[in-house]
Amino acid sequence: MKLRFPGSKIQHYAERYSYTRNENELLELHDDVQRSGYLKKPQLQLLAKWKSPRSAPNVENNTDSFIQEISRFAFHTTDERARIEALTLLDGVRWPTASVVLHIFHKEPYPILDFRALWSVGVEVPAQYTFAFWLPYVEYCRGLAQKSGVSMRVLDRALWQYSKENQP
Repeated sequence: MKLRFPGSKIQHYAERYSYTRNENELLELHDDVQRSGYLKKPQLQLLAKWKSPRSAPNVENNTDSFIQEISRFAFHTTDERARIEALTLLDGVRWPTASVVLHIFHKEPYPILDFRALWSVGVEVPAQYTFAFWLPYVEYCRGLAQKSGVSMRVLDRALWQYSKENQP
């Protein structure tokens, strides 16, 4: 993995971030989810609509108690693989949406799996996401954010925006 633009430009691209769906309502849920230690169905529904509107209706198939149990487990386990893969047990949640759950709500910093962000670090989208793909991406992004002195949210915005402006 190699950032396609100078790390000194991360803040620049993050400030230009212009995603079509507003994330403010989603980000405002952070403190409530942190306090409760789990997601509620309306929170997951909002997140799924933001990340993947086409597959978001599938979230309806989950009961609130199932969402709470799975998310509680994902937020509290110390096993990295269990964190991400447990979330994919939820209907309507695949690796990219699970990455958003961790990105927005987990106490540890996580990147979002998105074709734009992956392109910005010189990585092709795999045919199928796996933990062997996920963990090096997480570690790379954590290191890049730390080295650059930015939050994971700022880094994610920058990666997305750079791709939007430059990916053929």
